[in-house]
Amino acid sequence: MISQQEYQTRRNQLAKKLPEGSIAIIPAAREVLRNGDAHYRFRQDSNFYYLTGFNEPDALLVLIRDESSQSILFSRTRNPAEEQWTGKRLGQDGALSELGMHAAFPIGSVAEELPKLLSGKSAIYYALARNPDLEKTIMQSLVTLKGQVRRGVKVPDQLCDLEPILGEMRLFKSDAELDLMRRAATISVKAHEQAMRRCKHLEHEYQLEAELIYEFSRHGCRSVAYDPIVGCGENACILHYTDNNKPLHRGSLVLIDAGGEYENYAADITRTFPVNGKFSPEQKSIYELVLKAQKAGIAAVKPGLPWNAVQQIMIRILTEGLCALGILQGDVDELVAKEAYKPFYMHNSGHWLGLDVHDCGLYKVHGEWRPLEPGMVLTVEPGLYISSTIPGVDKRWWDIGVRIEDDVVVTKTGHEVLTAALPVDVDEIEALMRD
Repeated sequence: MISQQEYQTRRNQLAKKLPEGSIAIIPAAREVLRNGDAHYRFRQDSNFYYLTGFNEPDALLVLIRDESSQSILFSRTRNPAEEQWTGKRLGQDGALSELGMHAAFPIGSVAEELPKLLSGKSAIYYALARNPDLEKTIMQSLVTLKGQVRRGVKVPDQLCDLEPILGEMRLFKSDAELDLMRRAATISVKAHEQAMRRCKHLEHEYQLEAELIYEFSRHGCRSVAYDPIVGCGENACILHYTDNNKPLHRGSLVLIDAGGEYENYAADITRTFPVNGKFSPEQKSIYELVLKAQKAGIAAVKPGLPWNAVQQIMIRILTEGLCALGILQGDVDELVAKEAYKPFYMHNSGHWLGLDVHDCGLYKVHGEWRPLEPGMVLTVEPGLYISSTIPGVDKRWWDIGVRIEDDVVVTKTGHEVLTAALPVDVDEIEALMRD
């Protein structure tokens, strides 16, 4: 668990990164109707949660950059009648005592109070072009202030994007964050293991998905980090396939890309295995080629390595392997240069991971691929997708789709694989599926 002291420290650190006399505004998420009067399960905005640990909707955090770096929260008021139906609210007193805010106001008072907070400030920082409702609120407050210019009121004259600053903070995980991500990874490993064990007893992709969700939930991941991908046969060649409603064909591979979310922190794992528990020679050849690339990519992860180096390592191995199998022909250097692998491997090596499955943080700095640093968490996920629609490929390779993905922390001396406990070698997978 992350302490309230850590959230307060983050708010202070963010405030200190802003120019003197500026103000930052970060909105909470809102409840969203699913249909009728039923809502989707609430999930807090990641930026707001990162700075508060507060899990209620309809709230607004304001940070003022001055000598004391004030934190102000607008949130729902206590209401016993409504709390009887939807649960306890923290209220304004709780915001002060439990969250360590300097001031707290009812969310309904934003129109009255926000112009006062903006008065005299030089710049407003918020996530530009992300939240039209917030931008409308800010514009209305500026209109109010402009009407007071003759009284000597100073109106902010700069609107600045907060996301690059906050994203850079979120990119580097604290020890407490890493502990939560280890827990998310451990639970997700259990879910994938259960799917492997149960697969040969099931008939449809959605039944495998049900095994995953059950394991996530019973171990404490109250939500998935993203919609699970459970694709069998030709569906394994569709990168973001989420229909998950087709039969599990014996003799085909099934690709599962799924991760649980633990206290809002994501895991992201992909494994590919045979529905019947035994790889065919062709499936094994493609699988072991992808695994060779992934192991080399993970082994390279260390401080100072440029972000794109992992991708380049894996591209070369995959291209060499495709040539060895006769799927590609030609000089490897030339094939890499002209991206001949693209019909079979069309995505990048991975992404940042954290509160979002595709977490924030720049991949390039000043036009150059950024070097890895301790505290970053990334996925490493090569794949090969040999669709029957690709011309000129021998039929024996058709509809073999393989992706292998693990979650990796950059440490001071190298790396830590958060998901290392999940079987990945052919022999390990086949043994687990025989249990």
